[in-house]
Amino acid sequence: MLFLQSDYFDLKQIADSGQCFRMVPLKDAQTPSCFSRESSEKTTGFSVISRSRLLKIYQRGEEFFFHCPDEDNDYWLFYFDLKRDYQSLAASVSCDDQYLCAAAKAGRGIRILNQDPWEMIITFVISQQKTIPKIREAVEALSRHYGSPIPSSPESSSFPDPYQLSKASLEELQALKLGYRAKYIYRICQDAVLGHLDLSLLPAMNYSQAMEYLTKFYGIGTKVANCICLFGLHQIDAFPVDTWIQKILLKEYYNDSYSDVPKSKIYEKIVKDHFSQYKGYAGLMQQYIFFYERLLQGKG
Repeated sequence: MLFLQSDYFDLKQIADSGQCFRMVPLKDAQTPSCFSRESSEKTTGFSVISRSRLLKIYQRGEEFFFHCPDEDNDYWLFYFDLKRDYQSLAASVSCDDQYLCAAAKAGRGIRILNQDPWEMIITFVISQQKTIPKIREAVEALSRHYGSPIPSSPESSSFPDPYQLSKASLEELQALKLGYRAKYIYRICQDAVLGHLDLSLLPAMNYSQAMEYLTKFYGIGTKVANCICLFGLHQIDAFPVDTWIQKILLKEYYNDSYSDVPKSKIYEKIVKDHFSQYKGYAGLMQQYIFFYERLLQGKG
């Protein structure tokens, strides 16, 4: 168990930011006794599963209570990236970029999580052309069918490792409503168990090396590889551009100076022009605008 106080940390914002899919709201979250009695703010709670660990975490204002075995405290502090100074990163946003300033303010509680690379590979292959609720359903279905029971909560399951998931036939994956993504997952699992996709190499790679390596595999394009780098390898320079981000870039950053840029290069050019100044953490800016636009659309 762990109690801490922190600003620039918000559970709901992280859960709604499109980077994690095993962070589920707890119904009727009770206020832990360690929280300040004088606060009138509502308590929110989430169940989080990562690898073989389960956490129940509660928030009221800037107070947080981690309900987990003491030996897992450091794991969850690392998972939520709580040793990084996000206040200074948010404060670095250029005042000239009013949209990004508003987005950083609205999403100030977002942090880039340290998640399992294998889970992120499969998760973001699934994510192609799927809504967040449908991604969550698919991830839970794979965990339930092929993962292992979590010791502290046998009714919950860990995400299946490559060997566990490789036991699923193509037909079984298709039966889980994975559509065309089933063939990608099936092939990636075979590549992983045969050693063609060597997960042990990824942590030592820099961003460009990881992108080049990941995009060699069937079903992993540039956008998915960027998501794996950002959310699975914690390479915060990665800037995934999906259809949602494309719309934001065109709406907020496009101008006549881009009229001669080839269509295939337009988003890359906009990102370079407006976000390269945030070297080493441009992916955090991507999360701010992703979350902010969902908020404006009533999806947050």
